Amino acid sequence: MTAVTEHPEPGGRARWDDGLIARRAAKSGRHRGGFGDLPQDGPGGEDPDDPDETGALVRAVSGAANPLPPAAPALSPEHQALRVRLDALRQLVGLSRTRLDGKTLAEAGRVLDEAAARRGLSPKHTVVAIAGATGSGKSTLFNALAGVQISETGLRRPTTSAPIACSWTDGAAGLLDRLEIPGRLRRRPREGGDRDEGMSGLVLIDLPDHDSAVVSHREHVDRVLALVDAVIWVVDPEKYADAVLHERYLRPLAGHAEITFVVLNQVDRLPGEAADQVLDDLRRLLDEDGMALGEHGDPGATVLGLSALTGEGVPELRELLGHFTQERGAATRRISADVDRAALRLRPLYVADGRPEIGEGARTEFEDRLAEAVGAHAAGLAAERAWRRNAGRACGTPWLRLWRWYDEKRTPQLLRRGAEAAEPPPEEEVTARQRVEQAVRTVADEAAAGLPEPWAQAVRETAVRGADRLPEALDELAVTAGVPAGKPPRPAWWPVAVLAQAAMTLVQVYGGLWLVGQIVGVLEPRLMPPVLLMVAGIVGGPLVEWMCTVAARGPARRYGQEAEQRLRQAAAGCGRARVLEPVAAELLRYREVREQYATVAKASAGAR
Repeated sequence: MTAVTEHPEPGGRARWDDGLIARRAAKSGRHRGGFGDLPQDGPGGEDPDDPDETGALVRAVSGAANPLPPAAPALSPEHQALRVRLDALRQLVGLSRTRLDGKTLAEAGRVLDEAAARRGLSPKHTVVAIAGATGSGKSTLFNALAGVQISETGLRRPTTSAPIACSWTDGAAGLLDRLEIPGRLRRRPREGGDRDEGMSGLVLIDLPDHDSAVVSHREHVDRVLALVDAVIWVVDPEKYADAVLHERYLRPLAGHAEITFVVLNQVDRLPGEAADQVLDDLRRLLDEDGMALGEHGDPGATVLGLSALTGEGVPELRELLGHFTQERGAATRRISADVDRAALRLRPLYVADGRPEIGEGARTEFEDRLAEAVGAHAAGLAAERAWRRNAGRACGTPWLRLWRWYDEKRTPQLLRRGAEAAEPPPEEEVTARQRVEQAVRTVADEAAAGLPEPWAQAVRETAVRGADRLPEALDELAVTAGVPAGKPPRPAWWPVAVLAQAAMTLVQVYGGLWLVGQIVGVLEPRLMPPVLLMVAGIVGGPLVEWMCTVAARGPARRYGQEAEQRLRQAAAGCGRARVLEPVAAELLRYREVREQYATVAKASAGAR
């Protein structure tokens, strides 16, 4: 373990030194540009003795001489794809907050927060955690990779009580702060020339036992595993099939196979071909967990056997970690796997077999039910009767109109008004309201068919809110848009019919007066001409009225149909504004979130 010494300072105080400070002090004098007196930890938690960061400070100071900023490095396709997915996930969460509860969206929000935090830290470092069960030898492997005893090992359990970090290069302070690893638990490996260069950028974390009896140890493991870029799972021949390991960690993290190493430690204890048999069985268990294996060039988890105690297989693991670190894609792959996991959990809430639209048949049926509830057909018949009645009054004989006037005078005025203003029976009103409610339920069920349950429920609630005052609005339409006030319009042939009816009346009157004159002896007795005139008038008047009635059927029917269509359109417009348009807006929102989910899940065709 790295020695901890105390050096006296002026004034008698002791200065704490774990070896790392001394090495930094030795390097500080070699900085170019006179930055040897700068503090070792910068304001952003990074170390200024990193050559790249020192160059950044030099460029910042000399910015007046060279004001042009350095060009930003081009993002790789993998980084660009991840950025698009994160933007889509952010929009997805924003569009869904009013439809889904916060607990459902908590995982997606956590992924966004952690992705933003990790992308704001050093991209040159790869944080790899070493996790395992009690007695698996993970601390021994940690020390073997570091080349120096950093983490305490021994028979006493548990040995590791808190995460310990080992960074091969400077500039990882921000990453370790994010993992909440204090400065006293941050170490450096043994300097080894080319070996250190191959591991440049690696930050190794030794975790407590994931099956520790101490609750705080398990909490440390769960917290750090959610933040690191990659994980090395150390198993031993006795507990490689442990149910806790597979059910609590490996199976839920099966989608993180590309950033997972599974190491079978203590192979020196297995005789003959037993190590290969255990490795094969371990691969079988991982396959059952759903974790892809990185064999034959395919992306997936790396499985290998070694002995941290004897050093067998450790150089191979070191080489794999070196290549893995130099790729500098672990953080991107980790975030992408987290997005995949969040998208898989959200899939039942966004993807279903239904089509988010209101079919034409459902719209027509809804409008027909509203027209039936508002009484559009009855209003059309009433308008047709009113047109015919008006035609009869205009083209009827004077004697018939006189009788109708007498009949209206004979009927009590208040009784007639009361009959006209009588409200519909209560059962008819209830039936109309029930028809409206049934129409709303039907169109809501049609629109919500096949949608995920939260969105189907949102569609139904939107329809119910819109139908809250719909029956009253339809009642107002029945009064304002029903049968038009005043007399119906008269066609062009009505004046001719009125003149013909007046002529028949004059013929009757003339024939009657002629006959009366003959009876009183004023005129010469000629009975036949006045009688013929009277008969012609008496027969011609009803004949003209009948002809007008026949001619009025077509216009009266069209007038009634226009009134029915006008009331039907008014009811349909009211239903669209209050129910169909809000439901369509809700379906549009669902289509938007489903498109965003398709981008997040990288499966647009399947999600749509």
